[in-house]
Amino acid sequence: MARAPAVQEIEELPEADRLDGFPHPRATQRLFGHEDAERALAEAFASGRMHHAWLITGAEGIGKATLAYRFARHILADPSERTAHSLDIEPETRAARQVLALSHPGLLVVRRAYDLKNKRFPATIPVDEVRRLKSFLGRTADENAWRVVIVDRADELNISAANALLKSLEEPPPRTVFLLVSSAPGRLLVTIRSRVRTLDLAPLADEPLRRAVTQAFAGSGEEIGSAAPAASDWDKLGRLSGGSVRRLLALHAAKGLVLHERISTLLKGLPAVDWGTLHALGDELSGQAAEQRYELFFELLMDGVARLINAEARGEGTPDEIALAGRLIGPARLATWAGLWERVAADKAETAALNLDRKALILDVFSRLEAAARS
Repeated sequence: MARAPAVQEIEELPEADRLDGFPHPRATQRLFGHEDAERALAEAFASGRMHHAWLITGAEGIGKATLAYRFARHILADPSERTAHSLDIEPETRAARQVLALSHPGLLVVRRAYDLKNKRFPATIPVDEVRRLKSFLGRTADENAWRVVIVDRADELNISAANALLKSLEEPPPRTVFLLVSSAPGRLLVTIRSRVRTLDLAPLADEPLRRAVTQAFAGSGEEIGSAAPAASDWDKLGRLSGGSVRRLLALHAAKGLVLHERISTLLKGLPAVDWGTLHALGDELSGQAAEQRYELFFELLMDGVARLINAEARGEGTPDEIALAGRLIGPARLATWAGLWERVAADKAETAALNLDRKALILDVFSRLEAAARS
């Protein structure tokens, strides 16, 4: 008797826009804090005179991709399932289930696909990914059927891919909508920006941020869901998150409040530097397993320096930030610190591109901070 074939488990591939342990934006049912944007899209679609391409911009992690997928479900749903002033579509409808599974014939998502061979994501969206548009848009569709193209994120397109997308934007087929998601729209080709209608989303205020984070934890696994932030941590996490759900989740998961306190202590100690502590921190963050905490360290450090610059330039910030800025920066050194911030950002990008030593970068950054504080 022949053996029955072994049952193979289907591996769920990583997705660039998904934070480990939490639902992907297309699986997020509710969008908080962007009611005006949702209403604008719903009413534009209901009017029958909708622009064919939208650029959804704003800070990372505030709901741009969630909005794009909600709008895609709305467009691809049966007309009887839509309302004129809301993007809500019941999750059990056929269109909603197909969008969730990325199996709807009227949906194409252009993004950085996971490289199984090298076990990583490419740095940019290659032109071959955009070339899939040709066959997708060339298919014969039912007379009343819509097609939706989501580009997430558009600022990750390489130059060839951007030019290939531009050709489709210039001559879009009827009943086709392009939704371009971007946290850095300035990186897009001017010719692309001139052919889209921009919808800019603001960072979330405290209440919608809490509701969105609560939803994310509720949609995660039991182990993660039971580790939601303590009530005493909400205010600090909310302030450090800058109104971003993704950043708040990452902060909490990577024990970001502890890391923030260590960075704050180092900044407050300037122009003196506790090199022993810094060497230990560099060792802790230099390994591949510490990728998330390394990235978070630089996010918090750059944000802390930016806050000090802003406190000195505009007098905005907490009393402690304003006092520290006055001691370390002062009006005479404002340009020096602003230049330092830009140099650190460039050095970090170069370290990532050339796979340079992370600890050496951390030590070098604080050497520069020490010199700037002493000058």
